[in-house]
Amino acid sequence: MGELTPVEITVFVDRTYALKLKTPPASELLKKAAGIAKGSADPLKKKVGKVTRAQITEIAKRKMPDLNAKDMAGAESMIAGTARQMGLEIVE
Repeated sequence: MGELTPVEITVFVDRTYALKLKTPPASELLKKAAGIAKGSADPLKKKVGKVTRAQITEIAKRKMPDLNAKDMAGAESMIAGTARQMGLEIVE
């Protein structure tokens, strides 16, 4: 409850439809994990929060069905890149 969830709706000619629920965006999950309202306007100079490697792994596991990564290491790398572009510092 209270999470942003993308939905893919396909409407057919006979007026039936198919709903496909996706996982929440990585940026929303990262903001929730870091406890911030929004990312940094200047991520290279101004850091707005911190996330741990464990949090990144947890988010990558949750996002794995929607990512085009071959393995968990690739998924973690994608999530870490999103975190850096939001101005989040990754700590061990």
